[in-house]
Amino acid sequence: MVNLRDQFPILKRKVNGYPLVYLDNAATTQKPSVVIEAMNDYYSNSNANVHRAVHTLAGEATDGYESCRTALKQRFNAEYAILTSGTTEAINLVAHAWGRANLQKGDVIVLTEMEHHSDIVPWQMLAEERGVELRFVPVTKQFTLDMDAFAFALEGAKLACVVHTSNVLGVRNPLEDIIEMCRKNGVRVLIDAAQGVPHTHLDFSGFGADFVAFSAHKMCGPTGIGALLVQPDAFKEMNPFMGGGDMIEQVTIEGSTYQTNEHKFEAGTPRIAEAIGWKAALDWLNSIDIESEHERLVNIAKYVADQLRQIGVEVYGRHERQDSAVVSFTHPTINSEDIAHLLDARGFAVRTGHHCAQPLLQRLGLSGTVRASFYVYNTMDEAEQFIAEMKDIVEKFA
Repeated sequence: MVNLRDQFPILKRKVNGYPLVYLDNAATTQKPSVVIEAMNDYYSNSNANVHRAVHTLAGEATDGYESCRTALKQRFNAEYAILTSGTTEAINLVAHAWGRANLQKGDVIVLTEMEHHSDIVPWQMLAEERGVELRFVPVTKQFTLDMDAFAFALEGAKLACVVHTSNVLGVRNPLEDIIEMCRKNGVRVLIDAAQGVPHTHLDFSGFGADFVAFSAHKMCGPTGIGALLVQPDAFKEMNPFMGGGDMIEQVTIEGSTYQTNEHKFEAGTPRIAEAIGWKAALDWLNSIDIESEHERLVNIAKYVADQLRQIGVEVYGRHERQDSAVVSFTHPTINSEDIAHLLDARGFAVRTGHHCAQPLLQRLGLSGTVRASFYVYNTMDEAEQFIAEMKDIVEKFA
Protein backbone atom coordinates (compact mmCIF):
# COMPACT_ATOMS: atom_id res chain seq x y z
CA MET A 1 0.00 0.00 0.00
CA VAL A 2 2.92 2.36 0.65
CA ASN A 3 4.06 2.02 -2.96
CA LEU A 4 0.54 2.68 -4.20
CA ARG A 5 0.15 5.83 -2.09
CA ASP A 6 3.52 7.11 -3.29
CA GLN A 7 2.10 7.28 -6.81
CA PHE A 8 -0.28 10.08 -5.77
CA PRO A 9 1.64 13.37 -5.44
CA ILE A 10 -1.12 15.21 -3.59
CA LEU A 11 -1.04 12.73 -0.70
CA LYS A 12 2.37 14.13 0.27
CA ARG A 13 1.04 17.62 1.04
CA LYS A 14 0.02 19.05 4.38
CA VAL A 15 -3.18 20.95 5.17
CA ASN A 16 -3.09 23.43 8.03
CA GLY A 17 0.20 21.89 9.12
CA TYR A 18 -1.17 18.31 9.22
CA PRO A 19 -0.71 15.45 6.74
CA LEU A 20 -3.63 15.36 4.31
CA VAL A 21 -6.17 12.60 4.96
CA TYR A 22 -8.36 12.72 1.87
CA LEU A 23 -11.82 11.29 2.52
CA ASP A 24 -13.88 12.99 -0.20
CA ASN A 25 -13.53 10.33 -2.88
CA ALA A 26 -17.24 10.11 -3.67
CA ALA A 27 -16.90 13.69 -4.94
CA THR A 28 -13.67 13.13 -6.85
CA THR A 29 -10.63 10.87 -6.54
CA GLN A 30 -7.00 11.87 -6.61
CA LYS A 31 -4.80 11.23 -9.66
CA PRO A 32 -1.69 9.03 -9.84
CA SER A 33 1.43 10.46 -11.45
CA VAL A 34 0.93 8.40 -14.62
CA VAL A 35 -2.31 10.31 -15.36
CA ILE A 36 -0.74 13.71 -14.79
CA GLU A 37 2.31 12.77 -16.84
CA ALA A 38 0.22 11.44 -19.74
CA MET A 39 -1.70 14.71 -20.02
CA ASN A 40 1.47 16.80 -19.70
CA ASP A 41 3.16 14.69 -22.39
CA TYR A 42 0.27 15.29 -24.78
CA TYR A 43 0.40 19.06 -24.30
CA SER A 44 4.20 19.09 -24.44
CA ASN A 45 4.76 16.81 -27.43
CA SER A 46 1.61 15.91 -29.39
CA ASN A 47 -0.85 18.79 -29.01
CA ALA A 48 -3.10 18.83 -32.08
CA ASN A 49 -6.74 18.38 -33.00
CA VAL A 50 -8.15 14.95 -33.80
CA HIS A 51 -9.95 13.30 -36.75
CA ARG A 52 -8.94 16.10 -39.12
CA ALA A 53 -5.37 16.50 -40.34
CA VAL A 54 -2.84 13.97 -41.68
CA HIS A 55 0.29 15.42 -40.06
CA THR A 56 2.20 13.49 -37.39
CA LEU A 57 0.92 15.40 -34.36
CA ALA A 58 -2.69 15.02 -35.48
CA GLY A 59 -2.17 11.29 -35.91
CA GLU A 60 -0.68 10.97 -32.43
CA ALA A 61 -3.50 12.99 -30.88
CA THR A 62 -6.16 10.98 -32.68
CA ASP A 63 -4.58 7.69 -31.66
CA GLY A 64 -4.35 8.86 -28.06
CA TYR A 65 -7.96 10.03 -27.97
CA GLU A 66 -9.38 6.90 -29.59
CA SER A 67 -7.25 4.64 -27.39
CA CYS A 68 -9.40 5.81 -24.47
CA ARG A 69 -12.57 4.69 -26.24
CA THR A 70 -10.97 1.34 -27.07
CA ALA A 71 -9.91 0.87 -23.44
CA LEU A 72 -13.44 1.65 -22.23
CA LYS A 73 -14.96 -0.85 -24.65
CA GLN A 74 -12.52 -3.52 -23.54
CA ARG A 75 -12.94 -2.84 -19.81
CA PHE A 76 -16.73 -2.79 -19.93
CA ASN A 77 -17.34 -5.17 -22.85
CA ALA A 78 -19.29 -2.54 -24.77
CA GLU A 79 -19.86 -2.02 -28.49
CA TYR A 80 -20.60 1.71 -28.21
CA ALA A 81 -18.84 4.14 -25.86
CA ILE A 82 -19.69 7.82 -26.37
CA LEU A 83 -17.23 10.20 -24.73
CA THR A 84 -18.91 13.03 -22.80
CA SER A 85 -17.92 15.67 -20.25
CA GLY A 86 -19.04 13.35 -17.45
CA THR A 87 -22.03 11.53 -16.03
CA THR A 88 -24.19 14.64 -16.14
CA GLU A 89 -23.70 15.19 -19.87
CA ALA A 90 -24.11 11.47 -20.51
CA ILE A 91 -27.55 11.46 -18.86
CA ASN A 92 -28.52 14.67 -20.62
CA LEU A 93 -27.43 13.04 -23.86
CA VAL A 94 -29.91 10.22 -23.30
CA ALA A 95 -32.64 12.74 -22.47
CA HIS A 96 -32.03 14.70 -25.68
CA ALA A 97 -30.83 12.07 -28.14
CA TRP A 98 -33.08 9.19 -27.08
CA GLY A 99 -35.81 10.85 -25.02
CA ARG A 100 -36.81 13.48 -27.56
CA ALA A 101 -36.85 10.86 -30.32
CA ASN A 102 -38.88 8.26 -28.45
CA LEU A 103 -41.01 9.90 -25.74
CA GLN A 104 -44.29 11.74 -26.22
CA LYS A 105 -46.90 13.35 -24.01
CA GLY A 106 -48.28 10.85 -21.52
CA ASP A 107 -45.26 8.51 -21.66
CA VAL A 108 -43.82 7.49 -18.29
CA ILE A 109 -40.28 7.66 -16.89
CA VAL A 110 -39.56 5.87 -13.60
CA LEU A 111 -37.00 7.49 -11.28
CA THR A 112 -36.09 6.95 -7.64
CA GLU A 113 -35.74 9.19 -4.62
CA MET A 114 -32.13 8.02 -4.41
CA GLU A 115 -31.06 9.74 -7.63
CA HIS A 116 -28.41 12.42 -7.94
CA HIS A 117 -29.76 15.71 -9.31
CA SER A 118 -28.08 14.84 -12.62
CA ASP A 119 -30.58 12.01 -13.02
CA ILE A 120 -33.59 14.09 -12.00
CA VAL A 121 -33.32 17.57 -13.48
CA PRO A 122 -32.88 16.51 -17.16
CA TRP A 123 -36.04 14.42 -16.93
CA GLN A 124 -37.97 17.22 -15.23
CA MET A 125 -36.96 19.50 -18.11
CA LEU A 126 -38.07 16.91 -20.66
CA ALA A 127 -41.34 16.39 -18.77
CA GLU A 128 -42.05 20.12 -18.86
CA GLU A 129 -41.24 20.24 -22.57
CA ARG A 130 -43.05 17.06 -23.66
CA GLY A 131 -45.65 16.35 -20.99
CA VAL A 132 -43.91 13.16 -19.90
CA GLU A 133 -45.01 11.70 -16.55
CA LEU A 134 -42.35 11.14 -13.89
CA ARG A 135 -42.87 8.48 -11.21
CA PHE A 136 -40.56 8.36 -8.19
CA VAL A 137 -39.86 5.13 -6.32
CA PRO A 138 -39.51 5.82 -2.56
CA VAL A 139 -36.63 4.88 -0.28
CA THR A 140 -37.44 2.76 2.78
CA LYS A 141 -36.32 3.24 6.37
CA GLN A 142 -33.75 0.51 5.72
CA PHE A 143 -32.08 2.80 3.12
CA THR A 144 -33.21 0.61 0.20
CA LEU A 145 -35.61 1.11 -2.68
CA ASP A 146 -39.21 0.01 -2.21
CA MET A 147 -39.20 -2.75 -4.80
CA ASP A 148 -42.95 -3.33 -4.62
CA ALA A 149 -43.45 0.32 -5.50
CA PHE A 150 -40.86 -0.05 -8.26
CA ALA A 151 -42.78 -2.93 -9.83
CA PHE A 152 -46.02 -0.95 -9.65
CA ALA A 153 -44.38 2.16 -11.18
CA LEU A 154 -43.18 0.21 -14.24
CA GLU A 155 -46.71 -0.27 -15.58
CA GLY A 156 -46.90 1.59 -18.89
CA ALA A 157 -43.40 3.06 -18.52
CA LYS A 158 -40.95 3.60 -21.39
CA LEU A 159 -37.75 4.30 -19.41
CA ALA A 160 -36.40 3.66 -15.91
CA CYS A 161 -33.45 5.65 -14.55
CA VAL A 162 -31.71 4.18 -11.50
CA VAL A 163 -28.54 5.01 -9.62
CA HIS A 164 -26.11 2.10 -9.35
CA THR A 165 -24.86 3.08 -5.89
CA SER A 166 -26.07 5.99 -3.78
CA ASN A 167 -23.53 8.77 -3.34
CA VAL A 168 -25.10 9.56 0.06
CA LEU A 169 -25.76 6.12 1.52
CA GLY A 170 -23.25 3.95 -0.30
CA VAL A 171 -26.08 1.47 -0.91
CA ARG A 172 -25.86 -0.56 -4.10
CA ASN A 173 -29.27 -1.11 -5.61
CA PRO A 174 -30.46 -4.60 -6.72
CA LEU A 175 -29.71 -3.77 -10.33
CA GLU A 176 -29.99 -7.29 -11.66
CA ASP A 177 -33.57 -7.57 -10.33
CA ILE A 178 -34.41 -4.07 -11.52
CA ILE A 179 -33.13 -4.71 -15.04
CA GLU A 180 -34.96 -8.04 -15.24
CA MET A 181 -38.22 -6.37 -14.15
CA CYS A 182 -37.74 -3.66 -16.76
CA ARG A 183 -37.01 -6.17 -19.50
CA LYS A 184 -40.19 -8.09 -18.74
CA ASN A 185 -42.16 -4.84 -19.01
CA GLY A 186 -40.44 -3.62 -22.20
CA VAL A 187 -38.86 -0.68 -20.37
CA ARG A 188 -35.48 0.71 -21.37
CA VAL A 189 -33.01 1.19 -18.49
CA LEU A 190 -30.46 3.92 -17.76
CA ILE A 191 -28.00 3.29 -14.92
CA ASP A 192 -26.10 6.16 -13.30
CA ALA A 193 -22.92 4.25 -12.43
CA ALA A 194 -20.75 7.19 -11.37
CA GLN A 195 -20.38 5.72 -7.87
CA GLY A 196 -20.39 2.10 -9.03
CA VAL A 197 -17.76 1.54 -11.72
CA PRO A 198 -14.84 2.90 -9.66
CA HIS A 199 -15.34 0.02 -7.22
CA THR A 200 -16.23 -3.01 -9.32
CA HIS A 201 -16.05 -4.56 -12.78
CA LEU A 202 -19.14 -4.22 -14.96
CA ASP A 203 -19.81 -6.36 -18.02
CA PHE A 204 -22.05 -4.02 -19.99
CA SER A 205 -23.08 -6.50 -22.67
CA GLY A 206 -24.14 -9.04 -20.06
CA PHE A 207 -25.53 -6.49 -17.63
CA GLY A 208 -28.73 -5.88 -19.56
CA ALA A 209 -29.08 -2.11 -19.13
CA ASP A 210 -29.54 -0.01 -22.27
CA PHE A 211 -27.46 2.94 -21.07
CA VAL A 212 -24.73 3.25 -18.43
CA ALA A 213 -23.26 6.65 -17.55
CA PHE A 214 -20.13 7.39 -15.49
CA SER A 215 -17.23 9.83 -15.01
CA ALA A 216 -13.45 9.53 -15.19
CA HIS A 217 -12.68 11.71 -12.20
CA LYS A 218 -14.24 9.26 -9.75
CA MET A 219 -11.86 6.50 -10.89
CA CYS A 220 -8.48 8.28 -10.73
CA GLY A 221 -8.96 9.96 -14.13
CA PRO A 222 -9.21 13.64 -15.08
CA THR A 223 -12.17 15.90 -14.51
CA GLY A 224 -14.20 17.01 -17.53
CA ILE A 225 -14.64 13.64 -19.23
CA GLY A 226 -16.98 10.67 -18.89
CA ALA A 227 -18.76 8.11 -21.00
CA LEU A 228 -22.13 6.76 -22.01
CA LEU A 229 -22.23 3.07 -22.88
CA VAL A 230 -25.13 2.22 -25.19
CA GLN A 231 -26.55 -1.09 -26.35
CA PRO A 232 -26.70 -1.41 -30.16
CA ASP A 233 -30.51 -1.47 -30.46
CA ALA A 234 -30.86 1.62 -28.26
CA PHE A 235 -28.05 3.35 -30.19
CA LYS A 236 -30.10 3.03 -33.39
CA GLU A 237 -32.99 4.88 -31.70
CA MET A 238 -30.89 7.96 -30.88
CA ASN A 239 -30.78 11.16 -32.91
CA PRO A 240 -27.94 13.72 -32.79
CA PHE A 241 -28.10 16.11 -29.88
CA MET A 242 -25.46 18.70 -30.87
CA GLY A 243 -24.55 19.69 -34.40
CA GLY A 244 -21.18 20.79 -35.72
CA GLY A 245 -17.85 19.51 -36.89
CA ASP A 246 -16.73 15.91 -36.57
CA MET A 247 -20.23 14.43 -36.17
CA ILE A 248 -21.12 14.84 -39.83
CA GLU A 249 -20.56 12.76 -42.93
CA GLN A 250 -21.39 15.49 -45.44
CA VAL A 251 -22.76 19.02 -45.23
CA THR A 252 -24.40 20.85 -48.12
CA ILE A 253 -26.60 23.91 -48.34
CA GLU A 254 -29.58 21.60 -48.69
CA GLY A 255 -28.83 19.50 -45.62
CA SER A 256 -26.42 17.25 -43.73
CA THR A 257 -25.80 13.58 -43.14
CA TYR A 258 -24.28 12.20 -39.95
CA GLN A 259 -21.70 9.65 -38.97
CA THR A 260 -23.02 6.29 -37.85
CA ASN A 261 -20.59 5.61 -34.99
CA GLU A 262 -20.11 7.38 -31.65
CA HIS A 263 -18.75 10.50 -33.36
CA LYS A 264 -22.37 11.24 -34.26
CA PHE A 265 -22.77 12.44 -30.66
CA GLU A 266 -19.38 14.13 -30.20
CA ALA A 267 -19.69 17.43 -32.07
CA GLY A 268 -16.75 19.83 -32.02
CA THR A 269 -13.25 19.51 -30.66
CA PRO A 270 -13.38 16.77 -28.02
CA ARG A 271 -11.61 16.42 -24.67
CA ILE A 272 -8.34 15.14 -26.05
CA ALA A 273 -5.95 15.59 -23.12
CA GLU A 274 -8.61 14.30 -20.75
CA ALA A 275 -9.16 11.17 -22.86
CA ILE A 276 -5.42 10.49 -22.88
CA GLY A 277 -5.33 10.97 -19.12
CA TRP A 278 -8.32 8.66 -18.66
CA LYS A 279 -6.65 5.97 -20.74
CA ALA A 280 -3.66 6.17 -18.39
CA ALA A 281 -6.00 5.90 -15.40
CA LEU A 282 -7.75 2.86 -16.87
CA ASP A 283 -4.40 1.17 -17.47
CA TRP A 284 -3.40 1.99 -13.89
CA LEU A 285 -6.65 0.57 -12.49
CA ASN A 286 -6.12 -2.60 -14.51
CA SER A 287 -3.01 -3.24 -12.39
CA ILE A 288 -5.12 -3.32 -9.20
CA ASP A 289 -7.33 -6.13 -7.90
CA ILE A 290 -10.35 -3.83 -7.67
CA GLU A 291 -12.62 -6.48 -6.17
CA SER A 292 -10.22 -7.11 -3.27
CA GLU A 293 -9.80 -3.39 -2.80
CA HIS A 294 -13.55 -2.97 -2.71
CA GLU A 295 -13.85 -5.55 0.06
CA ARG A 296 -11.04 -3.91 2.04
CA LEU A 297 -12.59 -0.45 1.76
CA VAL A 298 -16.09 -1.60 2.73
CA ASN A 299 -14.56 -3.16 5.84
CA ILE A 300 -12.91 0.17 6.64
CA ALA A 301 -16.21 1.99 6.14
CA LYS A 302 -18.03 -0.50 8.35
CA TYR A 303 -15.42 0.03 11.08
CA VAL A 304 -15.82 3.81 10.83
CA ALA A 305 -19.62 3.57 10.91
CA ASP A 306 -19.58 1.29 13.96
CA GLN A 307 -17.14 3.53 15.82
CA LEU A 308 -19.16 6.65 15.05
CA ARG A 309 -22.34 5.06 16.39
CA GLN A 310 -20.52 4.32 19.64
CA ILE A 311 -19.90 8.03 20.24
CA GLY A 312 -23.50 9.07 19.60
CA VAL A 313 -23.32 9.84 15.89
CA GLU A 314 -26.21 8.93 13.57
CA VAL A 315 -24.98 6.98 10.53
CA TYR A 316 -27.02 6.58 7.33
CA GLY A 317 -26.37 3.40 5.34
CA ARG A 318 -25.85 -0.32 5.88
CA HIS A 319 -22.29 -1.12 4.60
CA GLU A 320 -22.94 -4.58 3.26
CA ARG A 321 -20.45 -6.34 0.99
CA GLN A 322 -21.90 -5.01 -2.26
CA ASP A 323 -22.13 -1.41 -1.02
CA SER A 324 -19.48 1.28 -1.42
CA ALA A 325 -17.15 2.72 1.21
CA VAL A 326 -19.25 5.80 2.00
CA VAL A 327 -20.14 6.88 5.55
CA SER A 328 -22.71 9.68 5.86
CA PHE A 329 -23.50 10.89 9.35
CA THR A 330 -24.87 13.66 11.55
CA HIS A 331 -24.43 14.56 15.20
CA PRO A 332 -27.51 15.47 17.24
CA THR A 333 -26.03 18.74 18.57
CA ILE A 334 -22.93 19.62 16.52
CA ASN A 335 -23.57 21.27 13.15
CA SER A 336 -22.29 19.28 10.18
CA GLU A 337 -20.50 22.28 8.68
CA ASP A 338 -18.76 22.88 12.00
CA ILE A 339 -17.63 19.26 12.10
CA ALA A 340 -16.17 19.60 8.60
CA HIS A 341 -14.29 22.80 9.51
CA LEU A 342 -12.91 21.22 12.68
CA LEU A 343 -11.78 18.17 10.70
CA ASP A 344 -10.21 20.33 7.99
CA ALA A 345 -8.24 22.18 10.65
CA ARG A 346 -6.50 18.86 11.34
CA GLY A 347 -6.00 17.89 7.67
CA PHE A 348 -9.09 15.72 7.10
CA ALA A 349 -11.02 16.38 3.86
CA VAL A 350 -14.70 15.38 4.03
CA ARG A 351 -17.87 16.55 2.29
CA THR A 352 -20.91 18.19 3.82
CA GLY A 353 -24.29 19.33 2.49
CA HIS A 354 -27.04 17.63 0.50
CA HIS A 355 -24.60 15.94 -1.92
CA CYS A 356 -26.75 16.91 -4.94
CA ALA A 357 -29.40 14.48 -3.70
CA GLN A 358 -31.98 16.73 -2.05
CA PRO A 359 -35.01 14.42 -2.56
CA LEU A 360 -33.16 11.64 -0.71
CA LEU A 361 -32.15 13.98 2.12
CA GLN A 362 -35.75 15.18 2.37
CA ARG A 363 -36.91 11.56 2.61
CA LEU A 364 -34.42 11.08 5.47
CA GLY A 365 -35.63 14.28 7.15
CA LEU A 366 -32.25 15.96 6.76
CA SER A 367 -30.86 19.12 5.20
CA GLY A 368 -27.35 17.66 4.96
CA THR A 369 -24.81 15.21 6.33
CA VAL A 370 -21.08 14.86 6.82
CA ARG A 371 -19.72 12.29 4.36
CA ALA A 372 -16.43 10.41 4.56
CA SER A 373 -15.69 8.28 1.51
CA PHE A 374 -12.73 5.98 0.92
CA TYR A 375 -10.76 4.83 -2.12
CA VAL A 376 -7.81 2.63 -3.01
CA TYR A 377 -5.12 4.84 -1.44
CA ASN A 378 -6.89 5.15 1.92
CA THR A 379 -5.76 3.00 4.86
CA MET A 380 -7.13 1.64 8.12
CA ASP A 381 -4.59 3.84 9.89
CA GLU A 382 -6.27 6.90 8.35
CA ALA A 383 -9.66 5.59 9.44
CA GLU A 384 -8.41 5.20 13.00
CA GLN A 385 -7.00 8.74 12.92
CA PHE A 386 -10.37 9.98 11.69
CA ILE A 387 -12.23 8.25 14.53
CA ALA A 388 -9.77 9.62 17.08
CA GLU A 389 -10.37 13.12 15.76
CA MET A 390 -14.15 12.67 15.78
CA LYS A 391 -14.01 11.44 19.38
CA ASP A 392 -12.06 14.57 20.31
CA ILE A 393 -14.60 16.80 18.54
CA VAL A 394 -17.55 15.14 20.26
CA GLU A 395 -15.88 15.32 23.69
CA LYS A 396 -15.13 19.02 23.31
CA PHE A 397 -18.23 20.35 21.57
CA ALA A 398 -21.19 18.03 22.25
